Amino acid sequence: MKAEGKMVFKSKLKWLGLLGLVLSAFSLFTHFLLAGYSEEGIYKYYQSSVTIFSWRPVFEDADLIRNSPLYRRLWGPVRRLENLYPFSNPRGRNYAAPISTTNGYLFVRIRGGFHEIRNSICDVVLVSRLLNATLVIPEILSTTSSKGISSEFKSFAYLYNEDEFMLALAKDIKVVKILPKDLKGARRKKNIPMFKVSPSTSPYFYLHQVLPVLNRHSVVELIVSDGGALQAILPSHQEEYQRLRCRVAFHALKLRPGIRDLASNVLNRLRNSGRPFIAYDPGMTRDALAYYGCAELFQDVHSELIQHRRAWMIKRGIVKGNLSVHSETIRLNGSCPLMPEEVGILLRAYGYSWDTVIYVAGGEVFGGQKKLIPLRGMFENVADRTSLSTVWEISKIYGRETNIVNKVQKSPPSVKEEMRLEAWKKAGHRPRPLPPPPARQKYPYNIEGWWGWVAESDNEPESTVMELRMNAHKLLWEAIDYYVCVEADVFIPGFDLDGKGRPNFASLVMGHRLYQHAELKTFRPNRKEAVKILDEIRDHLYEANHTWIRSVRRHLRASLYNGFKQEAARSKVLSFLSHPIPECSCSSKLDSSSAELGVTQLCPSYIGIDRISQSREMEKEEEIDEDDTASSSGLFFRFTGVGDGGGETVNKEEPIQIEDQEELEGADK
Repeated sequence: MKAEGKMVFKSKLKWLGLLGLVLSAFSLFTHFLLAGYSEEGIYKYYQSSVTIFSWRPVFEDADLIRNSPLYRRLWGPVRRLENLYPFSNPRGRNYAAPISTTNGYLFVRIRGGFHEIRNSICDVVLVSRLLNATLVIPEILSTTSSKGISSEFKSFAYLYNEDEFMLALAKDIKVVKILPKDLKGARRKKNIPMFKVSPSTSPYFYLHQVLPVLNRHSVVELIVSDGGALQAILPSHQEEYQRLRCRVAFHALKLRPGIRDLASNVLNRLRNSGRPFIAYDPGMTRDALAYYGCAELFQDVHSELIQHRRAWMIKRGIVKGNLSVHSETIRLNGSCPLMPEEVGILLRAYGYSWDTVIYVAGGEVFGGQKKLIPLRGMFENVADRTSLSTVWEISKIYGRETNIVNKVQKSPPSVKEEMRLEAWKKAGHRPRPLPPPPARQKYPYNIEGWWGWVAESDNEPESTVMELRMNAHKLLWEAIDYYVCVEADVFIPGFDLDGKGRPNFASLVMGHRLYQHAELKTFRPNRKEAVKILDEIRDHLYEANHTWIRSVRRHLRASLYNGFKQEAARSKVLSFLSHPIPECSCSSKLDSSSAELGVTQLCPSYIGIDRISQSREMEKEEEIDEDDTASSSGLFFRFTGVGDGGGETVNKEEPIQIEDQEELEGADK
């Protein structure tokens, strides 16, 4: 009887345990159901429950007075550019759709960074149209599985959406994803003709050198490695090709869904603070610093790395000049980037307060985060993609990558060797000449890393698989930053040239903003003049006076329009996408301002009505407010936050009070 009772008891326990498991499973199912049936819904539910971002903005005032003259001066539109609208549709009657029969296939391999890839893709589309060739989706050499990245996203699809690209260009060229089987086999055997082209290649070269070869072989391969395949300025009768460039860059090249979703989330998290924000691209890459000879702006190992890269460039003919240059002279000439500290001082002098939200973009900031410390000291709410996203989100866009096994760590020196070295150091009087000390053991952490080779060899080692993977990841990081920078309320570059003397990431951003949102504030400071202004108070950099602040504001205000005109003469000849007007723009009204910009195309009736009426209302308000006077707070002050239960305490020390008539002026007359 006792045995039977125990069996019944155990049976009841099993049933109770099974019931508990069923209830637990039902509870989890209900939890996920309420969260939204999807991975995104679950993530949003989790996000709303737990603080997962390191960026926690702190503001002095809960709300901004958006109708105030000061707000319009800092964040309002540039009035002279408000009449510009994007209009890249074909305008000529002779621009026909592509015919079904083409002269052959154009296969393209592209090497470079984010901005070089983007420029190159636009150029090869033009070349395909010029040759009446079928374009095979370009291959991006930085994104192959052999370099340790995920095989989930192949080549072009690593960055951009192939289907949207093909659909957007259906009326311009014929695009296919892969070569036919017979031509694919010939390419593998390297039996197809190949051309290495540069950004200065002319249409004449393609029509008289490439086209005959294409007609004979039905396929040609282009190698593009310098950020372009066709000259930026085309003859006037080929203006439709320039508009095709705009359609490719600003309409056909859409980021693949995973990157676009994360970039959109980062942008939304910035805007959730309820404040407008500034996007800032330092432009401080090792190649750019080496190309112009700005090594002395840095210290220690960073200067050595820049000089080593410059020597490498000189050896390969990229740089024509001496290895040793006087960096201060180069800086005064405006050929070195503005340091983050200098950009922060200019922004504070212009009137942006300590709690302004600043988004730091760019795949690389040479010198590391310590170079951003002064900027973070002047602005409390500095963020980047890492502080506005989770590790899980970022790793999701990488895809499934295999683990890379690290090299076997070298063992540290034995205790006996350490004692021998210490005994040698503590020895008393010894005869001369002294015997050499025992060889010092090299610890792994002293020679590993991206800079450790400097102390060991004059030759830079080959990139490891991890470094190659990181270079591919930089493309994704810059894609996110590009999306955010284009949509920012204000954009300011620290440098607008890359390591080959051509327009860089920031130039592409400025060109895209000019095309899509011409009225948004985009500062284009003249670095030569800005450095001169900063050097006026170099010894008392944080003790600005009234006259100096006025000069900074005058310079930045002028850069909104004058810098825009200078960009047309300087950058456009190297990269059309850095300044795509007047070819890709129309004007809501043809007046003297439009004529000065070279825009002669009147916008269709369905474009720009809302913005025009808003502009007129704002113009009336600014004319009334321009004669008012007010005072601004001190240029710099210390900020200390004492957090208790999430609260913040703000202490200010105002060394000077600045009476400034320009504080209330409409900025962009």
